[in-house]
Amino acid sequence: MKKAVCMAVIIGTMFVNSLSNLYAAESVLDVSLKHEAERAIEKGLAYLRTTIGKDGSWSDHPGVTALVLRAFAGAPDTYTKDDGMMHKVAANYLINLQKQDGSIFDKELPSYVTANAIIALVELDSSAYDAVIKKARSFLVGAQFDEGEGYTPDHEYYGGIGYGSRIRPDLSNLQIALEALKASGLPAEDEAWQKAVTFINRCQNYSETNDQDWAGNDGGFIYLPGESKVKGTHQSYGSMTYAGLKSFLHANVDKSDPRVKAAYDWISQHYTVEENPGMGLQGLFYAYHTFAKALYTYAVDFIVDPDEVKHNWRNDLVEKMVAIQSPDGSWVNENNRWWESDKNLCTAYSILALEYCLKGQESK
Repeated sequence: MKKAVCMAVIIGTMFVNSLSNLYAAESVLDVSLKHEAERAIEKGLAYLRTTIGKDGSWSDHPGVTALVLRAFAGAPDTYTKDDGMMHKVAANYLINLQKQDGSIFDKELPSYVTANAIIALVELDSSAYDAVIKKARSFLVGAQFDEGEGYTPDHEYYGGIGYGSRIRPDLSNLQIALEALKASGLPAEDEAWQKAVTFINRCQNYSETNDQDWAGNDGGFIYLPGESKVKGTHQSYGSMTYAGLKSFLHANVDKSDPRVKAAYDWISQHYTVEENPGMGLQGLFYAYHTFAKALYTYAVDFIVDPDEVKHNWRNDLVEKMVAIQSPDGSWVNENNRWWESDKNLCTAYSILALEYCLKGQESK
């Protein structure tokens, strides 16, 4: 009797393990592609080690520097013995740019650079940067368009964040600012989150919750209320829809919320890793990076396209990124809009995208 019970337990355990293995085989990034992603990251970082400036910057720009530093900080065991010092030099380059108001930038883009610097310093995981991060976070919260600047909740700019210096807000800057606020531990009850949701709503083509007259109903996003980068239209496009989905989730909107589901449905309907949907090659590497972050944050493994084809987005993205990597380890866009002729920038975006493909795989 005991033998029979033991045998039943063994068979039952084997059955459960078999189901687990089947799920893992379907859900996890393909093993060979996982190794290819790791090699591509290693080659990309090797390239970036050769392009750092004497002052600790990449491309002589703190925004690019922060993105590269983030790529190094998130890399899976690809450090060399000299990387620790390189990280410190680059981090000090950013810290030395911090202004009295907490912003971190040189000549331009205070909000954008500050947000990326916060994330980089958080991911380096050193308590030595805590005071810098806290001060920078206060600057970002203060950069939000709200009552302090005379904006009321019915104004289309309310809750947004722009490049800085009171330049009009946009979803691209807001999405990275929200990511930085989340990374730096801004409490969920802080009113900045709900203010941000007000602005996010007004960037979505979803008239159920967007109170702007121009709003359609496809669930996708545009750059700022009333303005799409698809010139002369209010047309939704890929990179902003990835940004919108991610921003809702960072702003503590539940995954089951109709606005979130509408954004995800748009992504499913326009699924591709060949271009930035609606924009072609414009902003392609920004799109790859934001695509990977959004789907990782949404916690989805597969996307079903309009033809009912099921896609493992991680496999697809890794295959694409590996295929377009240059022999020297870099990536670059043949379309130079939004600085994507800069190899350091595109390489940082690409490494970050691949790192998000690898994240969370151990628990599957």
